[in-house]
Amino acid sequence: MDTYHHHELGSHSREEAQALLQYMADHTRHHNEELQEIARSLGGEAEELITAACSSFAAGIEKLDAALAALKTAGE
Repeated sequence: MDTYHHHELGSHSREEAQALLQYMADHTRHHNEELQEIARSLGGEAEELITAACSSFAAGIEKLDAALAALKTAGE
């Protein structure tokens, strides 16, 4: 499990930004899956709250995916 994340902020080429967004979307998707597993193991109110959070994360990931698609289309 990751304990520390650090990404350089600053100007990126379109290709670098696209690669970083893809990585972050995939990485967040993976963590969301892990959270869903944890939620199922806990049950009760904690499961409900974590499941709701996972839905919010999924919506954010969908927006990142849409942004990636827009970048790809604009770059063609």
